[in-house]
Amino acid sequence: MLDLKFVVENREAVLAMLASRGQALEDVQAFPGLAGVDPWALDAERRSLIQEVEGLRHRQRVTGEEIARRGKAKQDASDLKAEMKGVADRIKQGDARLEEVKGALERFLLVVPNVPDASVPVGKDAAANVEVRRVGEPRAFGFAPKAHWDLGPELGILDFERAARISGARFAVYWDLGARLERALIQFMLDLHGSRGYREVIPPYLVTAETLTGTGQLPKFEGDLFRTSAGERDLYLIPTAEVPLTCLHRDEILEAAELPKKYVAFTPCFRSEAGSYGKDVRGLIRQHQFHKVELVKLTTPESSMDELEGMVADAEEVLKRLLLPYRVVVLSTGDMGFAAAKTYDIEVWLPGQQAYREISSCSNCTDFQARRASLRYRAEAGAKPRLLHTLNGSGLAVGRTLIAVLENYQQEDGSVVVPEALRPHMGGVERITKR
Repeated sequence: MLDLKFVVENREAVLAMLASRGQALEDVQAFPGLAGVDPWALDAERRSLIQEVEGLRHRQRVTGEEIARRGKAKQDASDLKAEMKGVADRIKQGDARLEEVKGALERFLLVVPNVPDASVPVGKDAAANVEVRRVGEPRAFGFAPKAHWDLGPELGILDFERAARISGARFAVYWDLGARLERALIQFMLDLHGSRGYREVIPPYLVTAETLTGTGQLPKFEGDLFRTSAGERDLYLIPTAEVPLTCLHRDEILEAAELPKKYVAFTPCFRSEAGSYGKDVRGLIRQHQFHKVELVKLTTPESSMDELEGMVADAEEVLKRLLLPYRVVVLSTGDMGFAAAKTYDIEVWLPGQQAYREISSCSNCTDFQARRASLRYRAEAGAKPRLLHTLNGSGLAVGRTLIAVLENYQQEDGSVVVPEALRPHMGGVERITKR
């Protein structure tokens, strides 16, 4: 979340930031429980209440001393005691209102997005995104390439109909070499990122509401999550490994010498896709359950933008070794995620759709998540703790990489050539053909 002091002292900058993201103060106030909440008026009230309550407590202490003095002198202090009862009631009322104000301010801050970095292009949507580079040339086909939702079922390696009977829409069953290709991609990515300095982690797939609040999924995006209940305990299925990985060091104070922390994890991911009805309803692009290899870094404010560039390069390396054409774009203010200060999307070329589609999104969240999750470090021994900067990115989305392999390596006879980089993980299989 943003720092309250920053918000209070920079009203116009905050309103301008919201506008750059296509929002207004009224949009934030439309969140349940925030109707009419004005953080600037509330903060003024908070300050006034603190001053008033502290004044009353001071008066209570001074008067208490006077009551004690009169008691020792065997003098009547009933008038002061009666007065102090009224003061005690006013302190209790002031404290109760102060907690209400603080709670409203926190609820407001929890749904305000991060401030975009100055290098981010300003625009209301994806049309304002800026292409940074293209790598690789899309293959020239001598036939009409098929989309994966046709190619996979024809090869007998993807089954959407049976998945729908089991679980409903937006699920898939992988058969035979389809399942093995998914597994090969996971192993290939984990090995590659491990060789580039990331520490592999298997985190929990169920997390608490506090953990999701720490990374910014709650409270704003609860509708996108799958919630579970077991007895009196509620947990959520992770929408991405970013959530547990970012919070591994919650409430700890790291030392500068330990940084950057670089983690990689393969996990299933679960998303309700509540706001995406009608989008990508065919195939594997937008599923309720999918696999992803996630990269997370915890680092210092001074190095976080350089670490973001490095993370993008790490994700790109997967596509380079698979010889898949792609492009990198920097997202505009209106297209960035809630917690991000700067985001690069890597988009792979899909010949079956004749379009570049997102396969990785790498973001620097600056101290936005760190403030929510209490992620801190010391620059030097004995120094005051500072907030870390957190970064996350897909390295890559496994199902979308499988799509890219199927569509880019398809042959006229309907078979798919296995990229050389994956063959060691496929038991030497060179081609996927119809069973």
